[in-house]
Amino acid sequence: MSITDERRAALIQDYATGAADTGSPEVQVALLSERIGNLTEHLKTHAKDFHSRRGLLMMVGRRRRLLDYLKAKDAARYEPLIGRLGLRR
Repeated sequence: MSITDERRAALIQDYATGAADTGSPEVQVALLSERIGNLTEHLKTHAKDFHSRRGLLMMVGRRRRLLDYLKAKDAARYEPLIGRLGLRR
């Protein structure tokens, strides 16, 4: 369910806006999206794991708030991010 250190480092490198960037909204949304995907796969096989389902809903809400923040602050950064992550249709 969790992200390996190598995968986390790869995501940070791919979505970072600077050399030592680990906290920008882009990086946070990418990490949350990876965790959400992993947890979604877990819940497909463990349908009655309601504690993990609650955690999933909390992560989805956090990602939604970060995306709303990014859209309000800088729409030019928001559009490519959702395109790369494939979040909107």
